Amino acid sequence: MQCVTFIKIIYIFYIFVETVSMFEKGRIYTYIGEVVVSVNPYREMDIYGKDAIDAYRGRELYENPPHLYAVSDAAYKAMKRRAKDTCIVISGESGAGKTEASKYIMQYIAAITNPSQRAEVESVKNVLLKSNCVLEAFGNAKTNRNDNSSRFGKYMDINFNFNGDPTGGHINNYLLEKVVILQKNESAFLQLLRGGCEETLKSLHLENDAALYTYTREGAATATSNNDRSSHKAVMSALEVIGFSKEEITTIYQILAAILLLGNVEFGSEGESVQILGQDTVNHISELTATDPDSVAKGLLFRTVATGGGEVIEKGHTEKDACFGRDAFAKALYERLFGWIVSRINSIIEVKNYNPVLHGKNTVIGVLDIYGFEVFDNNSFEQFCINYCNEKLQQLFIELILQQEQEEYQREGITWQHVRKTHTHTHTHTLTHTHRGFNM
Repeated sequence: MQCVTFIKIIYIFYIFVETVSMFEKGRIYTYIGEVVVSVNPYREMDIYGKDAIDAYRGRELYENPPHLYAVSDAAYKAMKRRAKDTCIVISGESGAGKTEASKYIMQYIAAITNPSQRAEVESVKNVLLKSNCVLEAFGNAKTNRNDNSSRFGKYMDINFNFNGDPTGGHINNYLLEKVVILQKNESAFLQLLRGGCEETLKSLHLENDAALYTYTREGAATATSNNDRSSHKAVMSALEVIGFSKEEITTIYQILAAILLLGNVEFGSEGESVQILGQDTVNHISELTATDPDSVAKGLLFRTVATGGGEVIEKGHTEKDACFGRDAFAKALYERLFGWIVSRINSIIEVKNYNPVLHGKNTVIGVLDIYGFEVFDNNSFEQFCINYCNEKLQQLFIELILQQEQEEYQREGITWQHVRKTHTHTHTHTLTHTHRGFNM
């Protein structure tokens, strides 16, 4: 057993040394079977763009050096040749470059389709690409490992007609991690505060200083203002290109401002009575959300309780409960906003008036960009769910790689000792199996 363990350590060390050696030569991609393994270089690399796209267009998977474009092309060709749906799954730890990878995949697919340059297809491609910019702004946050970490899971379907041209798409979002969004400098907040013009900020009752607001105070001094300004302009442009009206864009930023101001609401106690310190903030929130100031104050200071007899009573918060309620309200408001943005994008990019009899079969390429796993000293339930999801995906990769490699050995007549699938099924099964669980 010790010999086997020693061999495994040497093998893992060899893989690590080879990966480092390739990385130092500027090769950030390698293959394990049909799976692309990438190392995030944390810098711009000249391995993308038109020349690289032309080099991989229509080529077989192993004809060129490992690259995301090769996998993207393989998925597209498989869909077009066999008229079957395909899927690309992107997984890894936080900061590994998953979101960037999904954007390069979208970029490649957009570049190789619609050679006739039909205007309606170009419009669909443009909206699909711009949707990434918007979702990144409203769904990403700064974490321990990553300054721009996706805090939600995204699965995007790209629909194609019988010619292989995109006709629309659909986005499913999963488990927006609201705790990190509000505590780790969510992108859209900083972009608004640093990129919004003076007139806009004044109308939203905000100031151009992220340190003034509870939800952007942590690490605000280390964030890059120039990037936030340019990103804000890019998001505003993307919203217009996608098809959001000016009224809808204004409403989005009014809700963002209301959430920022909610974080600054403070409470004080006089005996058993809890009061809001500073009525101006409440007035501004009510104006931005088109609600009555008294209703906002009442919602922050009281909760509704149903008794056993069916009677409904209002019970005042303690100061601590009021703070918890305020943050819960901000999280719920942000989740509703993010969900509405996704549904609004879907209403614009969905396939319309498609008749299979007239237009041929509609096929799909799915791209799954899952949030990265992280381990903190204190993990929220949301983070627990994220790590569980990544564990299941990792198991899928292990089974896929082992199965493919051993099937290839068998086809080529190579003698080898069968490798059993090693996994954490016992742990994940404990979480999902009925009437089982962990003793805490």
